[in-house]
Amino acid sequence: MQKPLHTLERRLLKTLSSKKEGTLEEVTKEAGLNLDQARRAVEWLKSKNMLAADIELIHTILLDTEGRRAVKEGLPERRLVKHLSEMGGETPLDDLKNQFRTTPQEFSAALGNARRRGWIVIQSVNGRPVAKTGKAEKTTSEEALLRRLSEGRVTLESLSSEDRLILSKLEKRPQYIKDKESKTTKIRLTPLGLETARTLGEDEELDALTPKLLVTGRWRESTLRSIDVEAPSPPIYPGKKHPVQRFIDEVREIFVALGFEEIDGPIIQPCFWNFDALFIPQDHPAREMQDTFYLAGVKTGKIDDEETLRNVSKVHEDGGDTGSTGWGYKWNPAKSKDTVLRTHTTAVTVKYLADFKPEETRVFSVGRVFRNEKVTFKNIAEFHQIEGIAVGEKVTLRDLMGLLSKFYSKLGLKRVKFWPTFFPYTEPSLQSVVYFEELNKWVELCGMGIFRPEVTLPVGVKNPVLAWGGGLERLVMLRHGITDIRDLYSNNLEWLRRIPLCR
Repeated sequence: MQKPLHTLERRLLKTLSSKKEGTLEEVTKEAGLNLDQARRAVEWLKSKNMLAADIELIHTILLDTEGRRAVKEGLPERRLVKHLSEMGGETPLDDLKNQFRTTPQEFSAALGNARRRGWIVIQSVNGRPVAKTGKAEKTTSEEALLRRLSEGRVTLESLSSEDRLILSKLEKRPQYIKDKESKTTKIRLTPLGLETARTLGEDEELDALTPKLLVTGRWRESTLRSIDVEAPSPPIYPGKKHPVQRFIDEVREIFVALGFEEIDGPIIQPCFWNFDALFIPQDHPAREMQDTFYLAGVKTGKIDDEETLRNVSKVHEDGGDTGSTGWGYKWNPAKSKDTVLRTHTTAVTVKYLADFKPEETRVFSVGRVFRNEKVTFKNIAEFHQIEGIAVGEKVTLRDLMGLLSKFYSKLGLKRVKFWPTFFPYTEPSLQSVVYFEELNKWVELCGMGIFRPEVTLPVGVKNPVLAWGGGLERLVMLRHGITDIRDLYSNNLEWLRRIPLCR
């Protein structure tokens, strides 16, 4: 079945049906099209195997500055012989050189060519070289080719082998000849194209219904062009969210569906909320400069909650009223005022507990955190953390395991295991491990546990607090089969375009 043809295709086919082939420019002019329209029609017809196109490389030979001068005044050797004739046909070589106004290099070349052709003869008279005129032909092959080049467009492809030999001699002369390279497209009908062109009617098909056609009713007498819904179309890359942002949105939707509320807080945090309130001792290795980004010369003001401040200091020193023995050192309030780029979103969570002292709540956060680590295929200095807590009088570790299992299942991860581990501010603590089908192995994800009394009691929360947290980028990498975390933020447009919106 013949594929539908656009008006431009029909006009091009009709034009080519009589001459079978021609250059794109020639056919375009005969068809009454502009070049852009013709190029589109050519590509469409090529995709339908009705037309073939061949690109030919054309080298146009042009005169350069010295070549144009030679056409006007003659070759240097011709001018030299003429000058010698005007001096009487015989003169000492030094006099000829001094009176022939040109550069030493051009005089030497002109004399050499003139002697080679026999136009000038050098003889010794009284020990001095004397130049005498010889027999010069009226014109040379080089001069003939130069005049031909000056009279019209000459291509390298149109020159005979003899002309090309002459051209090679002219090319050795500086600034005589230059070559302009261009491309021309020759198009011709294929057997299918020729057969189609012969069956085309004289009437033009309409591409669209216009208001005038509808009002006058002329559309009933016209033929509307059919549309080829299988025709190839160029790929379109619309704007879309980054894969990491889309995953963040998905995580938010899951937690909201599970009855959680999102919380957020500043990226810059005092050490009090980032470390001290989480019962991390002030000499803990995690606080060192090689692990944490400190803001030089920036201190926080006074902590508003004086009671929480006293409670946290007592917990560090002797355990306070928590039943713990604490860390047994003198807590330094000045260190708690140092500011850092938060190393986890737990700083936001513990501040939320201190502000609201909830008896029951479910909140989560997804935010950027910062670690002073060397950037490698598995570590970057800035990444996202998923974190959440659930507070209630009777919540247990089993509830937390069920909650995380539900979260993973909504991400498409069905097989989950938990094993005991250690985290500084939860007890008991568990590590969640998820089986990933594509990798055929178990992968560690979120850490989890119940906040220690040393964390919850100083901020005024008495009920158990279930907590979990983990890196978001690892989940994104697993989903999209990425092995280098840096690829997520390399702004590789090809990769970003390949990522589907829906799994």
